[in-house]
Amino acid sequence: MTQEEGIWVVGYGSLIYKPPPHSTYCIPGLIYGFKRRFWQSSSDHRGTVESPGRVATLVPDPKSKVLAVSYYIPPDFVPQVTEYLNVREQDGYKACTVLTHLHPPQDLPLLAQERLDKLPIDVSTGKHTVESVVYIGTEDNGSYIGPEPIIDTARVIATNVGPSGSNYDYLKLLHDALNRMAAAMRCKLSDIEDTYLDNLFEAVQLTT
Repeated sequence: MTQEEGIWVVGYGSLIYKPPPHSTYCIPGLIYGFKRRFWQSSSDHRGTVESPGRVATLVPDPKSKVLAVSYYIPPDFVPQVTEYLNVREQDGYKACTVLTHLHPPQDLPLLAQERLDKLPIDVSTGKHTVESVVYIGTEDNGSYIGPEPIIDTARVIATNVGPSGSNYDYLKLLHDALNRMAAAMRCKLSDIEDTYLDNLFEAVQLTT
């Protein structure tokens, strides 16, 4: 999709519960080949330089998939939204392109359905797909923590606060939003992806 046609922006972290401005449609979807992990430190949003928090990133894993949302941005707002995201998604995040398999709700507006029908269909899933922009904290950035025991991550999340609020609120808002999305798809989050996020949230609950 060219910029003249608008763009799709994918959210798997805070974008799920705090969407970008000027998004017209919000469609759930699955990203295959990644797992969601809180292995990215945050010193500008959910922590400080002295005490970085932990926020979500996507880690390559051919056997995994994650639930995400895709936002359609109309052409007139592409430059503005791109600038907004480049500022918001700092501290190690970079724009990547992923293939998202869309799972639209049954009550999708007609105009949204017409735009959806222009997208290709993946033969293996039978779902419309879109190549979309997603911001990932890759392992080569300075804020990447890498594999960390859940209990250690939980202790950091339970206590850290940054300019955008508490680290706990970030996790809870994301966990709640994903569970609502999964329920709308008539399943549990753990039926879609691994149990990492559920286990992390439980560990933080036990820590606080």
